[in-house]
Amino acid sequence: MFATIYLPDFYLQAALRHQPDLRGQPVALIDDQEKKAVIIQLTAAAAQTGVRGGMTPSQGLARCLQLVVKTRLLAQEKLLQEILLHFAGTLAPYLEATGPGLSTIQFTDTKHLMPEVTRVIEQLRKIEIVAQAGIAPTPDASFLAAHLAKPVLQVDDASEFLSALPIETLRQRASPADSSLGRGR
Repeated sequence: MFATIYLPDFYLQAALRHQPDLRGQPVALIDDQEKKAVIIQLTAAAAQTGVRGGMTPSQGLARCLQLVVKTRLLAQEKLLQEILLHFAGTLAPYLEATGPGLSTIQFTDTKHLMPEVTRVIEQLRKIEIVAQAGIAPTPDASFLAAHLAKPVLQVDDASEFLSALPIETLRQRASPADSSLGRGR
């Protein structure tokens, strides 16, 4: 079995980690290293005002004058990824950073799997990190389950789970980079 722990809006969570007062405000995040800076992630409050990903900061500000535009904080992202890996490492020794805000764990012992993964998600919540987890027989299925979890979703039959998903769900979720944790096995 595999579990994927997923931190939604990873870059935004990292940027707002030490500014909890901004979490409920309209905030847009840009990557200032790109040629043309566009909004890559935003808070729900920003989305409610009509701001969307892919807009320039000026387009976002035209829709919401109270919009706070923040830039990615690479040092905070690195720290948040390390925290994720630390907590994921308490579950099993076979884990990897599958991508930004993603960790995939392979289990050889599946006893008490759901309570243990739920415990880690709860520990992350206590330190104000929003996390979701998916548990499934394959890394890909656990990845998709993590994106749909509220906060933990266990899938016992991957083919049944995948066949029930609308194609739009599969298209919207980019699969994590090839994993050495049994991908394709």
